[in-house]
Amino acid sequence: MENGTITYTQLLREDLAIFRVTPDGGFPDFKAGQFLTLGLPLESKIVNRAYSIASSPENKKFFEFVIRWVRKPLPGRLTSLLFNAKEGDKISWAKPAGSLTINDTLPNGEKDTRRIVCIGGGTGLAPFVSFAQHLHDTEDKREIVVLHGASYVDELSYKDLLTGLEDESIAKGKDKWNFRYRAAISRPQEWFNRSWAGQTGRVETFLRPRTEGASPLEEVIGGKITKENTIFYVCGWQGTIDGVMDFLNPKGFVTEHDKREDGSFEVKYESYG
Repeated sequence: MENGTITYTQLLREDLAIFRVTPDGGFPDFKAGQFLTLGLPLESKIVNRAYSIASSPENKKFFEFVIRWVRKPLPGRLTSLLFNAKEGDKISWAKPAGSLTINDTLPNGEKDTRRIVCIGGGTGLAPFVSFAQHLHDTEDKREIVVLHGASYVDELSYKDLLTGLEDESIAKGKDKWNFRYRAAISRPQEWFNRSWAGQTGRVETFLRPRTEGASPLEEVIGGKITKENTIFYVCGWQGTIDGVMDFLNPKGFVTEHDKREDGSFEVKYESYG
């Protein structure tokens, strides 16, 4: 494990926060979508847990994370320590790892130019914030759509950043930067969400066809979603992944875990429960 410092904390709600960790030594390379294992001391040992990196690989100043404080059914050991930590506190970290990374090439060796659709449930948004910033910082022209699902509006952790990226796409034109961001709130009937006018229900309902045929996602992109033109990346609870595949399986989409004999697939996912 390497040493680092907690250099920034932002409490979004009592159980959701953004943390930045600055390495004390050199900054390692990593790929958008990977995770970092963080560690804090508890009694006589170090408690470790892996968290997806939300910052871009091009950012060599700090790692950023959006983390939920686990309190039920039992308090999470590391998240309890993190939510009681202060800016300036020391923290350990292990080298970046994980395979939920952007697919660059097809099995035949050609460049993968398919539309990228990212579906994040809760803190499962983190790797796709890294995706979006990375593609933006490297001036990549691939179309990318980020869909985020949350229960409450104050859990839309990166709404400001992602809305700004979409505004830039609209201003510059899709030929320069092709990005869209949409969110879904699953408890619209609750008073706290009274101002919400966007998509309601779980995040996978963006894939549900309306009565006239097109899904909300297809309305956003202005075309049909097919396994030839789109690759999906999904991160969240297993229920979110299963819900997405309920819509994609009938369209012939297969996951990287079940890829075809020729190595082709249209869905990469990472589950955290």
